[in-house]
Amino acid sequence: MNPHPDPDTPRDLVGIGIGPSNLSLAALAHPLAELDTVFYEQRPAFHWHPGLLIDGARIQVPFLADLVTLADPTSTWTFLNYLRTRDRLYPFYFAERFHTQRAEYDAYCRWVADHLPGLHFHHQVDAVRWNPERDIFEVDHTHLDTDAETAAPGRTYTKNVVLGIGTEPHIPDPLRPLVDTPGVPVVHACDYLDHRTTLLTADHITVIGSGQSGAEVFLDLLRHRPAGRERLHWIGRTEAFAPMEYSKLGLEHFTPDYTRYFHALPEAVRDRLLTTQWQLHKGIDTTTLTAIHDELYRRTLHGGWPDAVLTPGVRVRTAGRIATTKIELHLEHVQQNTRSRLTTDAVVLATGHRERPLDRLLAGLDPYLRRDSSGRPHIDAHYRLTLDPAITATGSAVYVQNAERHTHGVGAPDLGLAAWRSATILNTLTGKETYPLPTRTAFTTFGLETRPPIPPARRPHTLTPLVEGR
Repeated sequence: MNPHPDPDTPRDLVGIGIGPSNLSLAALAHPLAELDTVFYEQRPAFHWHPGLLIDGARIQVPFLADLVTLADPTSTWTFLNYLRTRDRLYPFYFAERFHTQRAEYDAYCRWVADHLPGLHFHHQVDAVRWNPERDIFEVDHTHLDTDAETAAPGRTYTKNVVLGIGTEPHIPDPLRPLVDTPGVPVVHACDYLDHRTTLLTADHITVIGSGQSGAEVFLDLLRHRPAGRERLHWIGRTEAFAPMEYSKLGLEHFTPDYTRYFHALPEAVRDRLLTTQWQLHKGIDTTTLTAIHDELYRRTLHGGWPDAVLTPGVRVRTAGRIATTKIELHLEHVQQNTRSRLTTDAVVLATGHRERPLDRLLAGLDPYLRRDSSGRPHIDAHYRLTLDPAITATGSAVYVQNAERHTHGVGAPDLGLAAWRSATILNTLTGKETYPLPTRTAFTTFGLETRPPIPPARRPHTLTPLVEGR
């Protein structure tokens, strides 16, 4: 993480993207003097889903699932140390909150990003290539000015790359015509707070999506609408506004034990499993469901029912604009096999996120990249892309974070596995047990055949010693 005076000297690791995953990796790499690392992010600063930092909304993992604690509870960058630096340990202690507010998690991550060296914001990575003459990766980037217009191009050489470019908002095809609808507020939930004031001026608002973000947006809108004149519609494709699986044994699907089990399964079995496990990570936490019911019930105390319609099991077939100020949604109820139309004045698309495609960044590595039968990058147990032996023989590698759901299971985007995954990558990179990791993490034994823990990878190469001034 020290200053790097010679741009032609290879780094040990270049990180692309600074979200929670790569921020975790940077924090755990910080005390390792033998590693020379740098991380690039095109945004001007760290922000974690700012459009969904709704007052009172909480993250679905305990505070121990911060950037580092589950790999190194003695780290400088723990959530508890963040509270200590803010003189907030006692208030947190008496609050007795195992799950922190989403805004507080964002503030914690920004504290780490503001104080951790080696993070370069306003840097857009344009390409990653392999230089066979030097046996090194080339990472081309552009330093953006404050207006996000291109400025100075640059190139960094590195022995290893880690991709942590995160996810992007997902808009299903039938809803895409709404995105460019002029004069009618249509926003993705990730931008909700930026547009809440405008949305609330609409006579009728529809929320599409029956996951956690849809529930939080619906609850927030409900709380800001007058009783009896709520004029809200909430629809989703799932058969119910279903609670997230949060039983203790159910949570063991988010352990390293299950991740190892899932990775060892055949590709076809993994793909089939993922379609059945939506309630492990796409349901709604029971606290939010209770708050919605409480708010609706409160509005019946003086007689009448709130003007709010909640309908699961509905999909949007097509969508379009009527005149210049309204939207028409063509709906289908799957179980009833019935169809109807819904006219509304504003739409919030709580339709989730998808892994951001790696193809653009990895276009220069495509000849070296190995893929599965569906064309997805193959990722080994140590979070490395499977590359041509011409690269792997040199000890270099490309690691991925939160882009491996198809190989590592539902825990890939889970914050609770971020520190373990980062530690796994650093142990592989250094070729030693830099961070001792547990051999068993679940009471459940997944599968009849008990599989031993994945052995540490062999030391990939000799790391360049850091010299004075580096």
